[in-house]
Amino acid sequence: MQRILSGLALAAGLGLALSAQAADQDLIKRGEYVSRAADCMACHTAEGGAPFAGGLPIHSPFGTIYGSNITPDKDFGIGNYSADEFFAALTEGKRKDGANLYPAMPYTSYHLIKREDSDALYAYLMSQTPVHRAAPETSLSFPFNVRLGLTGWNMLYGKSVQLESTEGKSDAYKRGQYLVEVLGHCGECHTPRNQIGALEQDKRLTGGLLNGYSAPSLLAQDLAERGWTSADLTGFLKHGMSPQGSMFNEMFPVMHLSTQHLGDQDLAAMSTYLLGDQPPQAKVVQAVAEDKLSDSAKRGRQQYLNVCAGCHGNDGEGKPHIAVAMQGNTTLRLADSRNLAKVIVEGIREQQFTGFERMQPMPGFAGKLSDEQLTDLINYLRQAWGGLPGDMGVQQVAQLKAE
Repeated sequence: MQRILSGLALAAGLGLALSAQAADQDLIKRGEYVSRAADCMACHTAEGGAPFAGGLPIHSPFGTIYGSNITPDKDFGIGNYSADEFFAALTEGKRKDGANLYPAMPYTSYHLIKREDSDALYAYLMSQTPVHRAAPETSLSFPFNVRLGLTGWNMLYGKSVQLESTEGKSDAYKRGQYLVEVLGHCGECHTPRNQIGALEQDKRLTGGLLNGYSAPSLLAQDLAERGWTSADLTGFLKHGMSPQGSMFNEMFPVMHLSTQHLGDQDLAAMSTYLLGDQPPQAKVVQAVAEDKLSDSAKRGRQQYLNVCAGCHGNDGEGKPHIAVAMQGNTTLRLADSRNLAKVIVEGIREQQFTGFERMQPMPGFAGKLSDEQLTDLINYLRQAWGGLPGDMGVQQVAQLKAE
């Protein structure tokens, strides 16, 4: 009888252990999903480096900030952090030693993160392989290099991101708000900042500047003006491509490391939040006949045939797996043409999208087009397919190039 009871106790103990192990694995799996939704890898992984080991340079108007090591290494990572200390880092911008983190770490958005999501993320990061390597020292100009000075900044702006009421909204809208505003921290790039780097909350999601590129407005009406529908936006987040073009620059790693790994229901929820439960009608831009073009745009047509048509097609139809179409392209429809100018001048690296989809590298034409030729080409693209005036001047384009 004693043996039977001992066997039952052993079996029960083993069952509890297995149950706890399964619960831990479920928590870690959930934490991995949170890490994708929060796009942690993008800022905490250097190009060619180990995941989460830090070292990525983040350029700001105040100097260069390096993504920190968030592997469970006890010397250079977060191996000595408790779950409470990790939550404080996420939501208050506080390191374990009490020092302030720089707000390149988006705690201004993460301060609204749910504690259960923080704990799941902590469990996932602690399950990773420790990397015994220090990130480079952040180098900022005075007085921004004095971390103590962030105490006052945090009092003013640390919790300035607040969620608007969702009363009367769908469950998808509510979930999308959390994904966009908190975990995805989209406003950190798509909202303008003031002179001391704080988000201008009265201009939330109206667009911002990042490394010389425009992070365009994500307001529903502005998205619709650029031709976005809920289905297209959901597909864009999933695959990095849509009839409006393909992701490039800072948005490419967002898709590559984050949004392509999210569930379809969550991606649809993000689109629902951005465009609303009842999205505005997407605007369709009709191509402009050549005889209706401005004089500059007419000259630009020849520049387009010279350097663009080989990949993008004589009539802007694009080529599958090679180059996106100009027809319906959202970049051409931005009133601020800095992104268009920078892409033409600097080019775009080869991009790998979901499945077997690829886009070949686009060369930059900085050494092939004069400012006058670049201006004509931009005016042609804006007017022919962007629904915008073809009246930009050479000085305007030269300024965009210089920025």
